[in-house]
Amino acid sequence: MDEMGLCTAVLAVLGLFFSAPGLRAADRPPPGVEQILPRGRLAAIDQPTYVTAATAEIPDDAWVLGVFLDGEARAFDLNLLNRHEVVNDRIGETAYAAVW
Repeated sequence: MDEMGLCTAVLAVLGLFFSAPGLRAADRPPPGVEQILPRGRLAAIDQPTYVTAATAEIPDDAWVLGVFLDGEARAFDLNLLNRHEVVNDRIGETAYAAVW
């Protein structure tokens, strides 16, 4: 797949998750793209709580998504993100979304 085709595919998938309900037929996913969850149904985590790495109950070889911002670090277990897909968080005055 060329770069333009990949960008189109990524945008089509993102459209499944970030589009408003009641879309026109032209705005629906293209043929062959299956919508797994209804629009707006991602179980995002909006007020995360954190523990130290020493007390985290994840395996030492677990994959994590890391965020480092303004001298602070966060790590999100990908097994957790497989179930929630989005964590809305804030470090200082900067809001961000960790998305898997």
